[in-house]
Amino acid sequence: MDQIVKQAIAKWPNVPHCYGWLALDARGAWRMRDERAQQQHAAGERIVHPALLGFIRRNYLADERGRWFFQNGPQRVYVNLELTPYIVRSDPLLGFITQTDEPMDSIDAVWLTDSARLILRGSGKIAALDDRDLAQCIEQLRIDDMAVNDTALLAWIDQQPGTESQQLQLLHGDRQLPLQRIAQAALAEHFGFVCAPQPD
Repeated sequence: MDQIVKQAIAKWPNVPHCYGWLALDARGAWRMRDERAQQQHAAGERIVHPALLGFIRRNYLADERGRWFFQNGPQRVYVNLELTPYIVRSDPLLGFITQTDEPMDSIDAVWLTDSARLILRGSGKIAALDDRDLAQCIEQLRIDDMAVNDTALLAWIDQQPGTESQQLQLLHGDRQLPLQRIAQAALAEHFGFVCAPQPD
């Protein structure tokens, strides 16, 4: 958290929280949701200003209830999450990078949703892979030490849980991580975060 933000909190500790005005979409874009966007349940306008994006990234936190927020000076601006608190992209040199520009290199568990979204846990974070990077990551999937193509992956997704004859794994560094199944609708409850924070 920026020092100027800590000073603002100390100076004005009772500023009301803000809800519904900021969102993180499933591709890692921050979106400003004005009253019209909120009323129409629209995604909102994508934030592109580099200084503002940097400020949001540095001051992105969660409260004790799993509600994620951007600490904007003395005010908490709670974030609506389209998918997960973090979205990662895959960089050929740096590995997985979050929307806050942090590396997510110590992956310890992996899930695949019923809508073919790759979910990663590591470095104290839960993140979904940007769907535009899935094709690149498919190259790291294995069944019985063999590379997996699109057809084999879709066949694995379509199987009923518990009926798989083969284990799907993700190569990550020198490890092979087994892919677990999870319903996309169950992500928030399973991992303990709130998608649409509301006032107490």
